[in-house]
Amino acid sequence: MSELRSAVESLRSEELTDRPDALIEEDFLELQRVSELLELERLRRLAEIDRRRLFEREGHLSAASWLASRCNLGWGSARAQVRVAGALKEMPATRRALESGEVSMSAARVLTAARDTDPVAFARSEDELVEAARIHRLADLQRVTSFWREQVGRERDPDGDNSGPMARRRLHASVTFEGMVRLDGDLDPEGGETLLSALGAVMDADAKGPGQGQGDPRSVAQRRADALHEICRQWLDLHGRPSVAGERPHLVVTIGAEALTGRSSGPAECDHVGPVPAEVARRVGCDASVMRVVLAGASEPLDIGRRTPVVSAALRRGVVIRDRGCRFPGCDRPQTWCDAHHVIHWADGGPTALANLLLLCRRHHRLVHDRGGFGLSIEHGAAVFRRPDGTRLEDGAPP
Repeated sequence: MSELRSAVESLRSEELTDRPDALIEEDFLELQRVSELLELERLRRLAEIDRRRLFEREGHLSAASWLASRCNLGWGSARAQVRVAGALKEMPATRRALESGEVSMSAARVLTAARDTDPVAFARSEDELVEAARIHRLADLQRVTSFWREQVGRERDPDGDNSGPMARRRLHASVTFEGMVRLDGDLDPEGGETLLSALGAVMDADAKGPGQGQGDPRSVAQRRADALHEICRQWLDLHGRPSVAGERPHLVVTIGAEALTGRSSGPAECDHVGPVPAEVARRVGCDASVMRVVLAGASEPLDIGRRTPVVSAALRRGVVIRDRGCRFPGCDRPQTWCDAHHVIHWADGGPTALANLLLLCRRHHRLVHDRGGFGLSIEHGAAVFRRPDGTRLEDGAPP
């Protein structure tokens, strides 16, 4: 191990700026090859740690727990590494192909995922699947293994009740250290097709609005994330949703009164993801129900008020009749996609009245609330939108 570390230190000391292009490329490819061999050896030792149950000496209940703690890894990554390490012990043809450089570690992970379907069937087909890994690109290899899993499922369960895609469906959602929510899962073909169709419909409607398709700064992945957000928001807004602990499912944001009015810089907090910027609470609070909680010094509730909607159903109906949809210039999203935005926020003394309310879709609502973003004011009874540079946007909506 000391020789390995010395070799790495020698590489780190090399000056790269003067090396020829061909040599830099050659070095990179060789390092890629060696790094995969090192990864294979690392996983081989991880499998041995699991086999000897060395993790128990420190009180851990699994090798994944030990790995996550000792190496500061996420639980999902630790579990995946232990699974791959254990699988490779039982995949001799795959290991030989890795050692010879005929397949990549990424291809080997695809094969270990296929093996999870049926280890016995995989052992019979390993040579053919490794050959597919040698000759196919990674995306094509994933298709090959998908067809293989489908065939194995049909052979094992011709009726398709207890195995196959339906039995393998899963969805994990976890909060990261940064407050983001990470999704990971596999949907059965019907569920996956339903999701893709719903995402495609929202993204298509988003792109077809006047001026929406051109100059959209969002990546495709960001648009897909926004589409999933919109689908979930619309589902929560529907009547007749099943109650949770006696309440309809809803988004809860907690914020101090001074932070809400901008007199302090304290963050808001969501039930699941934790702290979020105060501006999120102000945006959500534009069209929400509000509950007042008075606390003692030690955060002990002294008084809890009734939850009341900021914008009543009758008042929202009046805003919908007037605006019909998002009022941001060039946007044609319907009222079901919109929040009732307070031009002057109620926390700043703005009235919850028709003259101070405007329908904005969630995306444009966010743009208006962003610091340094688009401006919105009521001038002579009409809504006036301004770009971040202060120039006025023409509003083609009805007065």
